[in-house]
Amino acid sequence: MMDRMNDATTKKTTLPGILMLSLCALIWGTGFIAQSIGMERIEAFTFNAVRNFLGGTVLLPFVAARLMHIKKKTSRAAAKRALTDGISCGVRLGIIFCIAANFQQFAFYDSTAGKIAFLTALYILFVPLIGVFLGKRVPAPMWGCIALGFVSLYFLCMKGGESLSVNKGDLLALICAVFFAIHILMIETYTSVAEGLFLSCTQFFVSGMISLILAFFFESPSPGAIFEARGALLYAGVFSSGIAYTFQILGQARTEAVVASLLLCSESVFAVIAAFLVLGERMTAREGAGCVLMLAAIVGANLLEARDSKKNVTTPLTENPSDADAPDGQKTPPGASPL
Repeated sequence: MMDRMNDATTKKTTLPGILMLSLCALIWGTGFIAQSIGMERIEAFTFNAVRNFLGGTVLLPFVAARLMHIKKKTSRAAAKRALTDGISCGVRLGIIFCIAANFQQFAFYDSTAGKIAFLTALYILFVPLIGVFLGKRVPAPMWGCIALGFVSLYFLCMKGGESLSVNKGDLLALICAVFFAIHILMIETYTSVAEGLFLSCTQFFVSGMISLILAFFFESPSPGAIFEARGALLYAGVFSSGIAYTFQILGQARTEAVVASLLLCSESVFAVIAAFLVLGERMTAREGAGCVLMLAAIVGANLLEARDSKKNVTTPLTENPSDADAPDGQKTPPGASPL
């Protein structure tokens, strides 16, 4: 993972890369609208089950193409090993992804699409917090971003005149952000030993299966209701999950790391704009100030991480002794924790 980040900092930003990452952020941001609209027809577990199965299905052709490419360049055994590693790690990712996605979906019962989008984006601040417990050093400026993020939460979630009043949906979205942070840290480890495309496809099917089981236990899935929500489900599953993920991979291959992180960060901005234009949601001045502060915290955190990545380019990383003869894609990242 660190090797890939280091390589990204040396890439020249191109117009196609900017366009693909911007479209990715737009799709992810407007995906919150699809989730909100879909919840008017079907319940949370059912929505996530169908959405995840659609996302995984969309990625299957890309998985097949990638397997053929690996088999052609190396061997059938290497392709089989890559698929096995992807499935093994993807199952664990899928469990965490399922928890995060369902907390987020249940937040729509009590909160708005715009606020959920911003609260979910706080995962970029929880990543270094959780990293401390894994023995990773967090630079002092990053703590400033974390503090700014929590100040923004106060303005965004606390009701005026009710200093300790927090909306239930806001709390669920915040918990969702924590699990997405864990998810990111797991990906940091697993991408060094498994193909990202295989990981993503597997996690979608695992999350979909778990959500489907929970839906039959706690909800009453109706084919008719699912059909009525087909528009929102198709957008959230095909576009937000499958297509946007592909655009992210292709876009980051053509974009410098700092620019890429900022473009993807604009997902939250697109979500609030879409909530205003499509759902007619209005934010108070207090909530608007919270959005601005949170966006500043997220951008600041991204810039700090990009700066640290650039430092790593000029400072050679010490490999683990056991990795001396391992292929580049299978070396253990320095400081990585096997979650």
